[in-house]
Amino acid sequence: MPLCQPLFATALSLVVGVALGAQEAVPSNEMPAVFQPVQDTWDYTRRVELIPMRDGVKLRTVIFVPKCAKGAPILLTRTPYNAAERTAHVASSHLGPVLQGSDNVTDLILEGGYIRVVQDIRGKYGSQGDYVMTRPLQGPWNASAVDHSTDTYDTIDWLVKHLPESNGRVGILGVSYNGFLSLMGLVNPHPALKAAVPMNPMVDGWRGDDWFHHGAFRAQNLSYIYEQEATRANEERWWSNHLDDYDTFLRAGSTGELARQRGMEQLGFWRKILEHPAYDKFWQDQAMDRVLAAQPLKVPTLLVHSLYDAEDIYAAVAVWKALKPKDKTGTMLFMAMGPWNHGGHVHEGSSLGPLKFGQDTALQFRRDVLGPFLAQYLKDAPKADLPPVSAFETGTNAWRRLPGWPLAGEGAARPATPFYLGAGLKVQTTAPKAGEVAYDEYISDPAKPIPFRARPIQQVGYDGGLTWPQWLTDDQREASGRTDVVAYLSEPLAAPLKISGDPVANLVASTSGTDSDWVVKVIDVYPDEVPSQPALGGYQLMVSADIFRGRYRESWSTAKALKPNEPLVYRFALPAANHVFLPGHRVMVQVQSTWFPLYDRNPQTFVPNIFLAKPEDYRSATQRIYHAPGKASFVELPVVP
Repeated sequence: MPLCQPLFATALSLVVGVALGAQEAVPSNEMPAVFQPVQDTWDYTRRVELIPMRDGVKLRTVIFVPKCAKGAPILLTRTPYNAAERTAHVASSHLGPVLQGSDNVTDLILEGGYIRVVQDIRGKYGSQGDYVMTRPLQGPWNASAVDHSTDTYDTIDWLVKHLPESNGRVGILGVSYNGFLSLMGLVNPHPALKAAVPMNPMVDGWRGDDWFHHGAFRAQNLSYIYEQEATRANEERWWSNHLDDYDTFLRAGSTGELARQRGMEQLGFWRKILEHPAYDKFWQDQAMDRVLAAQPLKVPTLLVHSLYDAEDIYAAVAVWKALKPKDKTGTMLFMAMGPWNHGGHVHEGSSLGPLKFGQDTALQFRRDVLGPFLAQYLKDAPKADLPPVSAFETGTNAWRRLPGWPLAGEGAARPATPFYLGAGLKVQTTAPKAGEVAYDEYISDPAKPIPFRARPIQQVGYDGGLTWPQWLTDDQREASGRTDVVAYLSEPLAAPLKISGDPVANLVASTSGTDSDWVVKVIDVYPDEVPSQPALGGYQLMVSADIFRGRYRESWSTAKALKPNEPLVYRFALPAANHVFLPGHRVMVQVQSTWFPLYDRNPQTFVPNIFLAKPEDYRSATQRIYHAPGKASFVELPVVP
């Protein structure tokens, strides 16, 4: 102690030290039981409510009411992806920056003065109850008294009774899973539900959306199932030992074995997938196009489809086909399709991958289609000038007002046009002739499956620089040069070739194995040089592509072994396309038998359940694609003038 320090100061410091020490010995909680933010300077009020459902379970609901709101409509989104996080993009006293997350069509919300409501579904994040992946409606797969339809009804009922700033009209919208939840709201809808906008909704998990495509399992979605079901708040993270997902899946063996290594037998939905690899009643009863086809169409609905949707490319078009016959007046059902990836219409939409559209297609959709639709049905705005289908036409890069969908092919007055796979690896409009080479063949080796994009293959994701959202625009040249891919090519086109509908693959093919997958890709091949965009010289752009698991050739619900070396017909639809092949471009059709690890490998030896295949089941096979009279392979293209 310095000699110059007064003794009384030393004594005082000792006393204070003892007092402080005593206080610190028993610290008290410095947090209030409930903190109330001071919102006086905000241009909105934020409320968090626990809304009770009919069974007593309470669902966390985040509500944003503009300060000037009076007689305002409500825009509702129900989500399994954390309502609080999706409405807290940044901390701000202004509503715009707060609502920059997915599903928030912020420009329309602000301009329209809407009350914004986002809710955690039961079992996720801040909501009570049990979580079930895409919970089925009450019935054979749900014996409880509640489902997403009843939860939507109860939520809307509470909102219109407890938000005096509203006009009593509610619209529901959402992307992907949230789009599925929007469709669920159309089942026995609440009278206050006046508009629905299902965007890229999950519709049929087996036919062509998240889990399977025509029976082939979408292996890279394992990580989604893992994280979505392991914990209420998605706190468990999928892990890997490899930079390249190709190595992760290949070295594990079967997809079922990789799931076992990650402990996924603990997850209820994964056990259901293992038990239901075929299109049985489990999948059929939950397909939302089938569900809604059995319901009256009571709510004006705008379906949103993305032409480059890597997750739910089957969905919106399937619902359109199911519901259109119910729209007798032509005023209840609309569809918009644009050149977007999954959910891309709520972001900036002037390009995707290497494609440049010369305009912000997403902004145009929100301004010219979505905004007027919502205003008409949720406010006292004039009738929107909307055609039945607002479709962006890729190739010419122009919006088209269409009278319906499809314009050609199945379900349309104009028939599709067959484009034959011919001798000499040609695409032609004339049928094969006698005397020409009868088939092309390749060896499909499951030990060396064809990567679905250039390696190293990233995990599925939308953050951290991942390029998954744009893979459908990847150049297909690498595949066309492989010996286990057959690539048929037309002559350069002398005139534009426009297709508007669903291409259909008609393969006559054989395998030396007892099971096989068939991948068919319709491709727009650019001229060798493109002066305006040199990187697109010779580019091979997929226009429509899909996979079919051969064991379901005779029945989607019952797997059956294939007869080795027997030419068999495989007919299956490809995703919708609204595209113009420009003069000088060529039409290419690629055929292959693996698309990895987007889809799990077919052992090419018939086993009862591919998820349980053993290493010795995976065998090489000789594949033949036939193009002979009576055995003609072709792709039906929905050609229109």
